[in-house]
Amino acid sequence: MNIGIDIDGVLTNFERELLDYATKMCVEENWPIKIKLDEYDEEKGLGWNEEQTMKFWHKYLIKYFSETPVRTFAPEVIEKLRQEGHRIYIITARNNYGIPKEHYGKEQEITRKWLDYNNIKYTKLIFAKDEDKIKQCIENEVDIMIEDSPKNIENISKQIKVIKFDCQYNKDVNNENVTTAYSWYHIYRIIKQMKGDQL
Repeated sequence: MNIGIDIDGVLTNFERELLDYATKMCVEENWPIKIKLDEYDEEKGLGWNEEQTMKFWHKYLIKYFSETPVRTFAPEVIEKLRQEGHRIYIITARNNYGIPKEHYGKEQEITRKWLDYNNIKYTKLIFAKDEDKIKQCIENEVDIMIEDSPKNIENISKQIKVIKFDCQYNKDVNNENVTTAYSWYHIYRIIKQMKGDQL
């Protein structure tokens, strides 16, 4: 089986990390703390304008990309899947948005180092815009995509199966092609059941 895996929100706990960094920024800049957990977009979720958002990402994006912890058991489960013959396609929309000029164009290198550091092995690493993720899934014959973005879940699930990594901001995204997972070992069980394998 070809398994597509997003990074932010799937390999990382983007929801929690964003709140940790964002509330720190609010205190540092004396901005009000307004949190709407059901919003995926940081401007809507934090009540920021575009200038505040860019200031935040310029300050913390590289730190987040390079230092944020991997989700518990993600490397272990991915390795089990690889050992069982599955092919792993990391498909991420990480791009130059918010990147400080001195780091511009380095997000791919930083991401590769982060994956290596966290011992996440894969068949192929694909950088794509959000709107192109479905195209990459089709071109690489991905059988199932593990994703957290509401928009991506909706788009991709029109054509292939999606495992939705549960977050506050994607709770309302559901259809017959979407299965919700709450942890990496839950993902492992779902994939085994889809293949009809015994655990």
